[in-house]
Amino acid sequence: MQTVKKTFPVLGMSCASCAVSVESMLNAVQGIEQANVNYAAQQVMVIYDETVVLPQKLKSVVQSIGYDLLIDAQADGVKRKKREDAEFHRLKAKTLFAFLFSIPIVLISMVFMHVHGGNWIMLFLSIPVIFYFGRQFFINAIRQARHGKANMDTLVAMSTLTAFLFSTFTTIFPSFWIKRGLPAHVYFEASVVIIAFILLGKLLEEKAKSNTSSALKKLMQLQPDTVTIIANGTEKKIPTVEVVIGNLITVKPGEKIPVDGKVIEGTSFVDESMISGEYTPVEKYEGSSVFAGTINQKGHFIFKAEKVGG
Repeated sequence: MQTVKKTFPVLGMSCASCAVSVESMLNAVQGIEQANVNYAAQQVMVIYDETVVLPQKLKSVVQSIGYDLLIDAQADGVKRKKREDAEFHRLKAKTLFAFLFSIPIVLISMVFMHVHGGNWIMLFLSIPVIFYFGRQFFINAIRQARHGKANMDTLVAMSTLTAFLFSTFTTIFPSFWIKRGLPAHVYFEASVVIIAFILLGKLLEEKAKSNTSSALKKLMQLQPDTVTIIANGTEKKIPTVEVVIGNLITVKPGEKIPVDGKVIEGTSFVDESMISGEYTPVEKYEGSSVFAGTINQKGHFIFKAEKVGG
């Protein structure tokens, strides 16, 4: 048994219940000890036996419920960024066209109610919004249903499809309601507006996540490329990516702190303005926490690495 702990980016999650679905599906796979999904970071941490479970298996399980998993070979920054940008532009186009089709439907239903053939016009304009621009809601809802699960896509699909089918029936057979003394109302505008606004919400959410991700990447770039560690009483320079938890790192005046940790020897003042926005240097002494990317000033100290890598 060879247990490993890895983190994979997850694509396509749109709500907290999506994260729960991904987590429960992975935890049900034989060979996986634990799977924890971080919805905000759009990633999953998996502890699994690599002799039983391959990353491709994890990917296929996540794909079966409508999401996607970027395994190691696919997860390099440039490729992931291109994929995210392409998805954002597709979502932007779908949102724009959904609103363009929805506006005349709303105008007919709210302002020009008595225009000749209005119901038929709304029917034909609704079809591309429901079944093309909003098709992902239905695809995801079906995939969730196959596994006995539901999420926000299920609610959107059920509500919009119910309104569309009822309105279509009323448009084709208005006499069914009129004979019973009931008005033959249609609700095409409700179904298309729901899809248009949820697409807009997803677009704004993706934009916000992209901005946050860019800020975090810029912060991570503040890390130095190399670090001086103390091994067997002597100083040794190694790449920052090779630092492991427990390494003793020495920081001289003017150097950047490479990873998070805790001071065990020496005192100094550290510029943490890039994190806190406060330009007053913070005094560091034995037991104080230090953070990657911040800049040591005049003093010299040694600290123990506590948080490294991803």
